[in-house]
Order: sequence, then structure tokens, then C-alpha cells
Amino acid sequence: MNIDGLAFSQERLREASIIVAGCGALGNEVLKNLALAGAGHITIVDFDLVEASNLNRSVLFRREDAAAGRRKVDAAAERLKELNPGIGIETIFGDVAYDVGLGVFRKADVVIGCVDSRWARYCINRLCMRAGTPWVDGGIDGLEGTARVFVPGKNCYACNLGPAGLDELKRRASCAGAIRRNEDVGHIPTTGVAASVIGAVQVQEAIKLLHTEEMERGEFTSLGGKIFYYDGQHLTTRTAEFEAYDDDCPVHGRWEPVGKMDINVESTVDAVLGGFAAVTGAQDVTFFLHDDCFVDTVEEKDGGRSWRVMLPGRKVAAFAEAHPQMREVPFSALWQNEYRQIDGTFPYKSLTLGELGIPPRDVLKVRAGGRLSYFEID
Repeated sequence: MNIDGLAFSQERLREASIIVAGCGALGNEVLKNLALAGAGHITIVDFDLVEASNLNRSVLFRREDAAAGRRKVDAAAERLKELNPGIGIETIFGDVAYDVGLGVFRKADVVIGCVDSRWARYCINRLCMRAGTPWVDGGIDGLEGTARVFVPGKNCYACNLGPAGLDELKRRASCAGAIRRNEDVGHIPTTGVAASVIGAVQVQEAIKLLHTEEMERGEFTSLGGKIFYYDGQHLTTRTAEFEAYDDDCPVHGRWEPVGKMDINVESTVDAVLGGFAAVTGAQDVTFFLHDDCFVDTVEEKDGGRSWRVMLPGRKVAAFAEAHPQMREVPFSALWQNEYRQIDGTFPYKSLTLGELGIPPRDVLKVRAGGRLSYFEID
């Protein structure tokens, strides 16, 4: 690959580990470009299934995938192997916010975000900042698109949102509803052209991030601290400053150093607490459910009925919706008993880390003997 007489290193791309979060129209273009460019290892993350409505803007999906309701990650992985048989592919069928352990991000050289909500971007940013991994964000809407680069220590997505944007995150409103409404009236929500333009820019910027020495010498210019706009309606592009890094922001703190523990998602709370006590030499051990909580019961606020849930907090709404009696009660009238930190007083020590909602290869934040430390689970 060559730009203005300067070549990207094929070896660096072949040896790199790249995460692509999101496997829609934009993710299809990014994955296709990486495979054709000679990427060595890609981890694909997505929780969705292929639908017929995806086919007009997703180069990796086929009608038979939609008919079978295949996982997007599986269909994409199969097609990437056809394009580049030598590529290494790992698939994670799940939500990047909760189902991808921080250890996965720690091993990545760069992350490319192809997601459709601020909440998903916020979560990718949070993981990348903890891991010290740069990431490239992209977004498309109709004939328009944007691309940005975030580098730990220099630029943070959460800081760029500001207070109003962070408040809006609480709604976690994806654009999926808007997509369906556009399809209902016969409009195309995103175009293959916009996806291909932004996807190409994202891959180009991601490969630049693998060339740190060349970047330092000024041979390549990154989008770090900037935003690239593409307007297909009037065929214009522009680049603007887009940088914010607040030293007091709790989101972009680096989790380090990270130790190793011989535990996994099948390990019980009792075994985990005992293991941490043995490693740290402390008896007062606490580990934190930093990005979610565990809920044992949901009750009516007026002291009426109570339901045993025993689920991560993110799954409570779906549980309530599926429960005939709970569905009759407004969600605002319910109260959940939740745990955000686990210590010796936790009453369900036979539960596993997986049952608490902790994904494989995650990093646990632990307080033992008054000191904080981090451990990656197997």
C-alpha cells in the first residue's frame, strides 16, 4: 500500500490485532477493506442477526444469510475468509458494552468502531481508555458520514460529549428506530457510497496508528483530535478540530498495572475472594462490578409484591417485560436491590463471575488491604 510515495508496512498490518465493533453497513466496508489490505487478525463484535433489509448496503451478507437469520459475525467471518484465507478471525456475538472483556481490548493494537449509538461509542471509548488502546470512530447517516480518531492521553470521546451529551447517554437511544421508520416510507437510511467512503477513511486511519514512528516523524497525519465530514449530497468534505481531554474525567483513567489470576467466568465468588486474599495477603477483599450491577430482587416501591431476579442489571428490564405480573406495573413504580461491589458480606457466594455478568477475559478492579489493583481473568 502506498500513499504519496510512502508505503504502509504490510508486516505491521499482518502482525496487528484489530477489533471491529459493529457489523452493519459501515462494519462490512471496514472488514472488507482490512481483509483485502492483508490484516493478520481481526476480532469482530456484534449482537445482531442478518435481515433482508441489510442486504442493499452490506457487501458481506447474502440472501441465504438473511433467510437463515445468521449471526452477522458468523456471516462476515465466512466471507472474509473467502477474500483472505490467511486472515485470523475471532468472533464475539454480544454487546460491546458488556460482553467483551477488557483483556480483549488490552491485546488489540487498534479498535475500529462502527456502531450506531452514543452509548456504544461511550462504552468503546471507556474500554479503550482503560486499556490504553487507540480507536477510530465512524458514523453514517443517509448521504453523510464522519470519522474521528481517539488516542488515550490526547483525546477522549466522553470529554468531547460535554455535560449535555453525557446526560443524553442515559437514554441510550440507538438510531435503529429511525432506520426502521425510514424503511417504512421507502427511504434508504444509509447508502453504500457513504459507508464505503467512511469505512475507507477509518481503515486508512487505523493503519496509520500502527505506524507510530512514521507518525512522529510527520510522514503521516492522523485524524487524532479532528473530525472528518463527508457530505455526499453536495460532494464536499472538510476536517475540523475535535479535541477535548479533561484531566478530571473518570472515564479515561488507565487501568494498570494488570496482574493475572487463575480464575475464569466459571469461578465462584467464594473462590475469587479467596484467591484475591491469597495473592494480596489481605482479608478485607472487595471487587467491583464497575460497569453494571447485580440485582437479586425487584420490589414494588409501595412495599407490595417482590420478585426474585438474580440477574445483571442490564437484563432486568427484559425480565420485567417478560413477567406477566411485573408487566402490569409501571417500571417507575419498581425498585431493584442491587450490588455494585462484591465482598465477604455478599450473600450469594456460590454464584459464578459469569452469573454476575462479568465477561470472559475481563479485568477486575480489586480493593484489598486498602489498596486498589487490577487482575485479568483467564
